[in-house]
Parts: sequence; C-alpha cells; structure tokens
Amino acid sequence: ANVTGLGVLRFLEVLHDHELKTGKKIKFYQASSSEMFGASAPPQSETTPFHPRSPYAISKVFAFHSVMNYREAYGMFAANGILFNHESPRRGPTFVTKKIARAVADIARGKLDTLYLGNLDAKRDWGYAPEYVDAMWRMLQQPVPEDFVIATGESHSVREFTEKAFAHANISIEWRGAGIKEEGVDKRTGNVAVKIDPDYFRPSEVNFLMGDAAKAKEKLGWEPKVRFEELVTLMMDYELKEAGNRVHGV
Repeated sequence: ANVTGLGVLRFLEVLHDHELKTGKKIKFYQASSSEMFGASAPPQSETTPFHPRSPYAISKVFAFHSVMNYREAYGMFAANGILFNHESPRRGPTFVTKKIARAVADIARGKLDTLYLGNLDAKRDWGYAPEYVDAMWRMLQQPVPEDFVIATGESHSVREFTEKAFAHANISIEWRGAGIKEEGVDKRTGNVAVKIDPDYFRPSEVNFLMGDAAKAKEKLGWEPKVRFEELVTLMMDYELKEAGNRVHGV
C-alpha cells in the first residue's frame, strides 16, 4: 500500500507542485493492473466495476482513482493503463509463466524432477510485453489523457499454459487425481512432473480475467499480434536455451 498506492499519490503531488512552479506540463503514466477487477465478471473493460481481491489490487485501485482525481482537479496529463498480464522471457522467476517455462525447460534437460503449482484452473489474459509497452507509449501521445484497458481478449488457464510448455519440450502430460492431490504425469516416463502445493493458493482467488481492449483499438489503433501459443513458444525457446547454461534447476 505504501509503494503501490501512496507512492503514486506522492508522484502526482510532486508533479503538480512542479507544474505550478514552472508552468511546464508533465505527462504521467500509471501502470494500473487487471488485478483491480478481481472478482468482477469478464470480459473486463474500462467501465467494469473494480472488485479487488488482494492488498496489491486494493492499492492499485487507490492509485487509479488518485490519477483520475489529479487529472480532473488540476488538468494534469495523467493516464491509467489497465494492462492485463504481459509476459516475455524477461519476466521475474516468481511470476507463474516464467516459473512454468523455466521449470519445464529444466525438467526436459534432466535438471529438475517436479514443478510445483497452485490453482491450475485460474484463467488469465496473457499478452506479449513489448506490444503492451507500445500501447503505453500510444496513450501518452494522445491529445487528451484517458484510461485504457490493454488485453488480448483471450483467456487461458494455468493448466493450459503448463500443458503447452511441456508439449513444446516434447513432453506429454497426463493429469491424475483431483484437488490438491492432482498430479501431472509424464506419459512417456511415468515421472510426476507437476504437483500441487497448497501454499501457492491465494486466500481470495482471482479466478477469471479477460480484457476487452476495444477502446484501445478504436482510439490508439492498438491490437495484439502475439497470441497465446506464440507467447508460450517465445518463452519456452528462451528457457530451453538458457537451461543448458544453468548448473542447477529451480
């Protein structure tokens, strides 16, 4: 809350003070998040009510409304980009797509036995980060600041991402069991390649995010080009190459 919420408010106040003293206009972009929608039904657009399900998401909602308030009160060029999950090989290792891709590559290279995951059926709208950065830039080129949802309009589960990642590494996964006892088994070797770890479940889960970026298409001329399967391929190609350089798996 201190960084994600109040940090944005502090930035806005500093910029407002600067504009008053110098007369120079500053453009401010706020990285809002699809997590703000939380439990709201998909597809989620700029008019969908927020229903945040975590302290992070609550803080993002606070920052979103702070941006709107400073824009409306002081005429500042401040825009919110409500970006749905945007991935690339540069993702940090704690994010689920990176975690899956890296672990699958290490399993394929014989450096790791098992990938541990939480809710396999959580669904997300995954896009390609470089394209989303282009959308950010386009928002700041507009004559009037507005808020935009940036998304692919497709949603896929963690289970699907896992299956596609293994398939790219020539491993076919068969699911056995149910609930926290469910396992993903390598059909060829019988190795248990995926297990459920209850510690990875959220206390209040966000089950289904899928964005509607029609406004961005109309006003920014932005549309996603990289889709789900290509995104998995991009991340897996990178991780399979990197796995050969790592001494230990993760």
